[in-house]
Amino acid sequence: MDVSPSAPRSEWRIAELPVRDTLKRGMEPAITPQPPRSLLQGLGTAVITPFHPDETVDYASLRRLAEAQAAAGVDFLVACGSTGEASTLSEDETDAVILTCIEAAAGRMPVLAGCTHNSTREVVRRAERIAALPGLYGILSANPYYNKPGQQGQYLHFKALAEATGKPLLLYNIPGRTAANLEPATVLRLAELPNMIGIKESSGNLQQIGELLANAPDTFAVFAGDDYLALPIIAGGGKGLISVASNAAPRQVADLVRAALAHDMPAAQERARALHTLMHTLFAEPNPAPVKALLAMMGQIETDTLRLPMLPISDNTRTRLQHAAKPLGLL
Repeated sequence: MDVSPSAPRSEWRIAELPVRDTLKRGMEPAITPQPPRSLLQGLGTAVITPFHPDETVDYASLRRLAEAQAAAGVDFLVACGSTGEASTLSEDETDAVILTCIEAAAGRMPVLAGCTHNSTREVVRRAERIAALPGLYGILSANPYYNKPGQQGQYLHFKALAEATGKPLLLYNIPGRTAANLEPATVLRLAELPNMIGIKESSGNLQQIGELLANAPDTFAVFAGDDYLALPIIAGGGKGLISVASNAAPRQVADLVRAALAHDMPAAQERARALHTLMHTLFAEPNPAPVKALLAMMGQIETDTLRLPMLPISDNTRTRLQHAAKPLGLL
């Protein structure tokens, strides 16, 4: 299969059609094969959502970004996560962003969609709608935010979500954004559900992550959720990385993840050292502002526009990004 950016593509244009009309007319993207739950591994990119200067979604740039990810060897995409500014998107925009990624992937890699809410009823309603989108592989869902639920509350929340759609479900533990931590004992209970495929771990707590790696079943994948922790987590038995940096440097990050999964530690360490400064600079200000700025510098998107309350990066961070990106050949 030709996976180059110039490969022939369908003439379907989600940007010009309302999502519901698109589905009614039957112009569906290629259906992504459903890999067994134990096979989802490698590099997943948490895709940004590009905007025009007027803050409307730039679907053409999104499609090009997703196609470039596939051509660079990324293993799967995550659309409409926190990196995709999901909390600022309308429901129709959410559907259109997901469908654009599925069409661009063209069966070459699975696409997961973010679906998070602090009301269990509301997250179930939204997940049922998203799960009906043709070609979607699975759903990524973070801790219920703001409510600060206990472990049993989180268990029942995610159990309800898993049972509502039957789609593969990837947990997302990011207590720094949600004020709720999903503890290993709760994750292991959830891992017993048949469609619970794994977790994106962004707690930064290596002791907690190590406990998961030591006790999780083989069919439950633990993914690094922070770029800079990819190497230690994969070395400890993790199945890969869900990355922000791979928006801008997909081939370089894919090489790091593949070397680590192949237990080629010298090669993985060399790639990690090369990417170290970039990975840290991309979080010098709240994500996704730095990576959007870098993609705009690279000419990959029209502008680094964000929706409030997010703001563009400072001049100092912009200079730091330029210095971090040039040695990698990104600028």
